[in-house]
Amino acid sequence: MAVSSFYLLFLTLSWSCFFTNAIQPSQKQVLLQLRKQLEYPKQLDLWINTSNDFCYLSSPQVNITCENNFVSELKIMGFSGDHLPKKVKSSNFDGFPIPSQTLSQNFSMDSFIATLSRLTSLKVLSLVSLGIWGPLPNKIQRLNTLEYIDVSYNFLYGSIPPTFIRLASLQSVNLDGNFLNGSFPNGVNLLSSLTTLSLKDNSFSGQLPDLSNLPSSLIILDLSKNLFSGQIPVKYGQLNNLQELDLSINSLSGVIPTTLFSLPYITYLNLTSNKLSGQLPSRLTCGNKLAAVDISLNRLTGALPSCLSNDLNNKTVKYDGNCLMTDVKHQHSSSYCVEEARGVEVYPKGFKDSGKRKNPIILVVVIVGIVLVLVLLVFGFVGMRRKNCVRSLSESQSPKKSVQDYSVSSYPSELLTSARFASEAAKLGIEGIPAHRLFSFEELKDATKNFHRSTLIGEGSNGKIYKGKLPNGTDIVIRHLTVSRKYTIRNLKLRLDLLARLRHPHLVCLLGHCISNEVPNDSDSNKVYLVYEYVNNGNYKLLLAGKGPENVLKWEDRLRILTGVAKAVHFLHTGLIPGFFNNKLKANNILLNENGMAKLSDYGLSIIAEDIKQDDLFMELFCRQMKNLEDDVYNFGFILLESLVGASVASRKDEFLMNEMASFGTEDERRKVVDPIVLATCSHESLSVIISITKKCFVSDSWARPSFEDVLWHLQYAAQVQANAQRPAVC
Repeated sequence: MAVSSFYLLFLTLSWSCFFTNAIQPSQKQVLLQLRKQLEYPKQLDLWINTSNDFCYLSSPQVNITCENNFVSELKIMGFSGDHLPKKVKSSNFDGFPIPSQTLSQNFSMDSFIATLSRLTSLKVLSLVSLGIWGPLPNKIQRLNTLEYIDVSYNFLYGSIPPTFIRLASLQSVNLDGNFLNGSFPNGVNLLSSLTTLSLKDNSFSGQLPDLSNLPSSLIILDLSKNLFSGQIPVKYGQLNNLQELDLSINSLSGVIPTTLFSLPYITYLNLTSNKLSGQLPSRLTCGNKLAAVDISLNRLTGALPSCLSNDLNNKTVKYDGNCLMTDVKHQHSSSYCVEEARGVEVYPKGFKDSGKRKNPIILVVVIVGIVLVLVLLVFGFVGMRRKNCVRSLSESQSPKKSVQDYSVSSYPSELLTSARFASEAAKLGIEGIPAHRLFSFEELKDATKNFHRSTLIGEGSNGKIYKGKLPNGTDIVIRHLTVSRKYTIRNLKLRLDLLARLRHPHLVCLLGHCISNEVPNDSDSNKVYLVYEYVNNGNYKLLLAGKGPENVLKWEDRLRILTGVAKAVHFLHTGLIPGFFNNKLKANNILLNENGMAKLSDYGLSIIAEDIKQDDLFMELFCRQMKNLEDDVYNFGFILLESLVGASVASRKDEFLMNEMASFGTEDERRKVVDPIVLATCSHESLSVIISITKKCFVSDSWARPSFEDVLWHLQYAAQVQANAQRPAVC
């Protein structure tokens, strides 16, 4: 009898637990109503079966989290995880719905917020690129439990309502890529928990908000790509928790507050493409954590302060397009900045008057002269293109090849007119990277003493590797590839031109190439020589094994290296279309330069080394690379795993994944598996973030693995958590 009573009690408790964990029916009805208001997007088809518990349904584009039967997180993305959302041109949107881009005329932002407010425990709301349109209504204050909101890349317009500041629990706000306008809302400082505020790519205007309108808790502030004008408030230098500040692409003027550079935790400062003027003091002080600064395309004069030198503390500094005395060839004349800072048009010498109105005849002459010059330039350009076309047609018939330089941005071919760079590529800071050029075979023989055995430093499946030295003393690495003659010369050159366009600070720089045996002969192959910069401070695998220049690689150093490589791979995937996906990522292909900066080698070789029979390069690459998308995620996951447990895991990869991966579950189990150096130098939360994304990289279904954008986000978040954990306590 006692046993049966115990069994009955067990069933009762199990049954009650089941219903305790199930989503409340009222919450499910709210989600179904939201699906209807969003006009039944395809990604919400997983909600069709209403008998399912929505809390346990998720996909790469949809995720719901529940706490105590109520929805606490709702994330819906209107784009594939492997593609960034896009914003249409403002001229295409006038506040009315656009077919195939926005929700229909029946959509009501007011009703939509009212429905959302019925999710009374909602803390995280992410509705990205869903075609939501309309102004934010005053009733947004009803979402008073929100801690995180992301409604970026929709079609929101108008001003932010004053009731927005009543969302007192908000910690992160992302309204990027909408059409919001008006001045900055007053009273934002009431959001005392706010750490991230991103309003980039909107149409906000007027003065930047003063310190009295900003919460002191801010860590990230992004107001770029708006219409803000006036000066940067001096009090911004008192935002002592700020780590990232982006005010780029506005109409800001006046001098830059020097305290911005010395904020204690500032790592990223972007002020490019404004009208900022004046001189920076020679004794400018920079914060110890400042790693990236962009003050280019302004009106700055004088000398560049020593603390902004690219050679100092591995900083990345962009300053071209000013009137500085540093790197003069990339600067304007001093008169340009002086006159532009005053808002006065700069006239050519001889046409600048002394305060009187210009003679109309002189103005007509100037205009006619400009038109004539433009006509001559057009005819010259057409002539040059015609000459280049003739040269291309005859090139395959001539054994003689001239050696010439050509820039990264000018590759005349059908492929490169089809391919395009993502807009993010413009932010990379690649000015210091040399332009790709053609090398003659004689240059390479001289650099390697006729490819003497003493210069051979490696040999693998992709050919031999030599170290050489150019006449100017530059050390180089030459990879010798033998390529099947199934490629036509034209096809091979298109591939090399595409590879040459890959420019990123965390990629080993491809300086140039050489093709020998271009004239048909008895050989059935072409010889291709790829010339790279020499990166001289060992590789990541040796560092993990304690064999590099630094015997101890702390957790924060590992995160820094991994984040740099992840940025490079994300660029390979999205910087050019078709992307480069199958890069055979390995820890020993991550090289470090003398400043400890990570650079990925051996990327993109599949475009040259693998046999592709079609001459339609664009379509063939696109189709094949899409199939191999998961390879880089899986392989990078293994690099993450090596970073966690040490390089020795490489010899027993499959065994580890099968037997020991689950040991990451608890803190006690982690101590048995994770590298002791990691355990001694990491914060618990930062380690947990990386373990989580590492596991996802090994999911058996490739479609369920994260995108590289997701991987990069987790790495950057883990680094931020680690930095916060190491921050000294404030008394």
